[in-house]
Amino acid sequence: MNIGVIFAGGVGSRMHSKDRPKQFLEIHEKPIIIHTLEHFEHNPDIDAVVIACVAEWIEHLEGLIKKFHLGKVKKIVAGGGTGQLSIYNGLRAAKELAGGERAIVLVHDGVRPLISSRLLSENIECVKRRGSAITAGIVKETIVVVDNDGKVEQVPSREKSRVAKAPQSFWLDDILSVHERALADGVDNSIDSCTLMKSYGRELYMVDGPYENIKITTPDDYYTMRAILDAKENGQIYGFDEISD
Repeated sequence: MNIGVIFAGGVGSRMHSKDRPKQFLEIHEKPIIIHTLEHFEHNPDIDAVVIACVAEWIEHLEGLIKKFHLGKVKKIVAGGGTGQLSIYNGLRAAKELAGGERAIVLVHDGVRPLISSRLLSENIECVKRRGSAITAGIVKETIVVVDNDGKVEQVPSREKSRVAKAPQSFWLDDILSVHERALADGVDNSIDSCTLMKSYGRELYMVDGPYENIKITTPDDYYTMRAILDAKENGQIYGFDEISD
């Protein structure tokens, strides 16, 4: 069983949206989270989706799920006080949904809509072969590692450097057990799933994703997403498609 675990528990303070969390802002007449969920809905390898959502917005999300006919969304649970806790709530819901069946989970940001169906399938296949799949972004500029005083300690090879993005995918039992160990150790605010898994000694493997796979966090990101969607529409009109589906 392959389950999308979408966390949409943030309120979007950096987006400066006054009346709604960023995942519910609309682009091309759809909320950002719906753009995200449609990739999971239309992928034949995905069996179900669970969402960890801001508690006060669950009813609104339920209405959107019905409006856009997203039949694979099986559970919506309240998010937690941190991103890690929101993911944990989603993983617990996925465990209930799997009902004892071995499952792969694709942990994904609700505000990261510029993915592709192919990327989801590649994550699933990588987990089956290697046990994990961290979606990567190609590094186009030189990365440096600095100390607290700004002194450059290391200049990693650009060829071997990647930016960790999402989805980040694992066997459900593996990542759930690490979350439970972390909480027992008092860790509840790890920056993302791959950081948490690596801190507990798990091997991680990367899958290169599309460069435009950005997280919609700031107003600049919002306008970038709109421009990319416009370019995709124009590509269909003029008979070309230079941006990945």
